[in-house]
Amino acid sequence: MNQTTADPFVAAFRGTFYGVLRWPQLDALWQRLRQNAEGWYVYAVGEPPPVAVSSADDLRIFLDEVDRLLRKEHDEDYCGIVYTDSFDQPSFVKIFDPHNLGVSCGFSDNPPLPGWILSRLPPVALDALPQTGSRRRWWQRLFGSA
Repeated sequence: MNQTTADPFVAAFRGTFYGVLRWPQLDALWQRLRQNAEGWYVYAVGEPPPVAVSSADDLRIFLDEVDRLLRKEHDEDYCGIVYTDSFDQPSFVKIFDPHNLGVSCGFSDNPPLPGWILSRLPPVALDALPQTGSRRRWWQRLFGSA
């Protein structure tokens, strides 16, 4: 990422996050987002960032689908691949792709970018490799984007 922290999205992206370690914690986070589903940007890193917030229905659909994907493809008894800036009043959520984890926890000079970001702030493009063909098709099926 070569963006400066002067951008509010980048500053928030680099801020403090808390790991969602257990599946029940993830259920609780999704429930909070569903209850307050207006005003969220849904950003698939590697795709062009959205220019408008998603509808509440689109956010709920995304949450259902990404939850299904994570539980199917991250076959562990723990979650550990979702991070939020707050459990009580989330405004930024990073969701890592189970097939592109690298070193998502611990220290790395070159940590992987999340697969998806939910943000109250308008996103800016993050330097990333394009999504794989299967992830791109998954995203297009959800939102019909090119």
